Order: sequence, then structure tokens, then C-alpha cells
Amino acid sequence: MTSQLRYNNDMSNQYTETSKFLSYVLRHKPQAIGIALDTEGWVDIAALIAGAGQSGRALDMALIRAVVSSNDKKRFAISGDGLRIRAVQGHSTEAVAIQHEPKQPPEFLYHGTATRFLDSILAEGLRAGERHHVHLSENIATATSVGRRYGNPVVLKIEALRMHRQGFGFFQADNGVWLTANVPSGFLAVDS
Repeated sequence: MTSQLRYNNDMSNQYTETSKFLSYVLRHKPQAIGIALDTEGWVDIAALIAGAGQSGRALDMALIRAVVSSNDKKRFAISGDGLRIRAVQGHSTEAVAIQHEPKQPPEFLYHGTATRFLDSILAEGLRAGERHHVHLSENIATATSVGRRYGNPVVLKIEALRMHRQGFGFFQADNGVWLTANVPSGFLAVDS
């Protein structure tokens, strides 16, 4: 293996591990490194770097910017002034309540899950669980990829526009993920 290829693999692994760490502290457990998120999910990058360092993880501004810009799912955003960072969706911490503008969804949205959860979902619908919202995508490929993370994937087709017309709220995160509080079983079906 050439040294350049080894370097590229090492950087890719470092970006992946840093992305997982950022997801953990910016979505779920900021207190794990002694930081606090504001209600919109923002934290000063300097505080994030200091907190990470005190917990044994080396971060710097260059690494954070590289992870944010290279993340294919656009999970994170850096503020316009470059001083703060946040996860754009997926929060389970009660301190965060990002104010998304309501938006009319397309006719159909999709949700990827594992087949082992299918019976429960078809009976009870989709619930946010510990997160603030159910996450939906505009395309089957993304939903399939999400479902694959949990096991044998299955894609659910959501009648999003019909839900919206019946008063259900929809929002779209900065990275394009669609959000809603829940999806009753009457609005979903297994995509064939």
C-alpha cells in the first residue's frame, strides 16, 4: 500500500470517528464533555474543542471544518461567523428545540428501517422515540441506506402531502431531511 493511500485511509477513519463523536455530543450528550447547547443546538467551537480535550479527544478547528464540509449527509452546520457549530437534526437532548419553519412536503416521503421493526410500525405508526422528530427522506435510495444501518432494510412510503392537508406539521432541516412529530399507521405502507 502506498503511503498516500495509507494517509487517505487514516484521514477517512479520523473523519468518521470525529463525525460519530460530534453526533454524540451535539445531538445527545453535550454534558459528557462539559458543554451546553443553546435552544437552537449551537455551541461555541472553542468550548467544544476545550471540552473534547478535557475528555481526552483532540479536536481543532481544521479537523472540525474538514468533517463538516466532507460529511455526505450534512449533519452539521457552522454559523455564519464561523464561531459556533450544531447538529442540524436528530437531537434527543431536551435543551434543544430548533425552530424550523413549517413547510409543505412533497406527495410522498420515505422512511428506512429494518424488517424486524415492521410489524410494530405497521400497527402503531412511526414515533420519534427519544429524538424530537421522525426523520423522512425524499428518495428511496437514502431511506434504504438508513434502513441498512439497522439490519435487513425495508422502506416505508409516507403519504406526506395527505398528512399535511390533515393538519400534521412538516419541517425540513438544513441538510434536507424532512421532520414530523409522528406518522400514524394509516399514512404509511411498505414501498414495493
